[in-house]
Amino acid sequence: MISRNEFNEYINHEQYDCIQQHKVTNAIILAAGKSKRFKPISDYCPKGLSIVKGEVLVERQIKQLQAVGINDITLVVGYKKEMFFYLTDKYDVKIVVNDHYDTQDNVSSLRLVLDQLDNTYICSVDNYYPENLFNTYEYRGFYSTIYVENNSDEWVVTTDELGVINDVIIGAPSGHIMLGFVYFDRQFSEKFKQVILDVEGIDEYNHHVWEYLYMKHLDTLKLGIKEFDSRSILEFDTIDDAINFDESFLKNNTNGKFD
Repeated sequence: MISRNEFNEYINHEQYDCIQQHKVTNAIILAAGKSKRFKPISDYCPKGLSIVKGEVLVERQIKQLQAVGINDITLVVGYKKEMFFYLTDKYDVKIVVNDHYDTQDNVSSLRLVLDQLDNTYICSVDNYYPENLFNTYEYRGFYSTIYVENNSDEWVVTTDELGVINDVIIGAPSGHIMLGFVYFDRQFSEKFKQVILDVEGIDEYNHHVWEYLYMKHLDTLKLGIKEFDSRSILEFDTIDDAINFDESFLKNNTNGKFD
C-alpha cells in the first residue's frame, strides 16, 4: 500500500494510473426517511426534494458527485418514493426502494445495497455542501467531521495515533463530530458487509442509524476522519435550520399551502 504522501504526490502530478485502487467507484444517497422534524413541509414533500437557495437538495448533491466523475449513483428511497422517480431520467441515477422506512432505521437501507458497496461514498440526503467536497480519488475510508465546542447531543469521535476512530461518545461537550458524507474504501466495505449480515435478525440494530452498528464494532470496522471547516458541511435537521441558511426557504417550499 502506498503512503499518504505518495498518494498526494500522484494526485499533484496527475499520475492517476498509479492510484486506480483509490478511485471512488460509486455513491449511495440515503433518502428513505420521513423527516418528522421537517414538518409541515415533509407532510407533502420529502426533505431531499425541498428547495434550498434555488436548488433541489438532492439534485445539488447528485450534480456535485457527477462533477468529479462519480456517475454510478443510487438513491435509497421510501417515504413518498414516487416523487424521486423523475431523477432516473434527469440524472441517470438508480433507485432502490426501502419498504421498511417507517418501521426500521437506515441500516435496512444499507442492507438493500450491500452488493454495491466498494470504494463508495455514503451520503445523507439532508446535507448541503456550499463547495463541492467530493473527490475522484480518496486515500482511505473516513467519516467527515467538523470541530465543535459546547455541544451536548452530537456524536463525538476520538482517534488513535494513526487517525483511526477508536471511540464514539454521544453527547461529549467538545470535539470532532460525525457530520456529512462517509467514504467506505474497499477493505471497509467487505468487513461492513460481513458485520451487517452477522447482525441480521437482531432487532436492536433495526431501530438505530447505521452508525450505531458501526460504533458497536469499532474493533472490526476501521475508519479514519477527514476534517472540514464547520462552514463546509451543513445539515438541515429542522425547518429552522434551513430558514437560517436560506431566508426564502419557506416561500420557495410552501407554494401558498399554508397561507
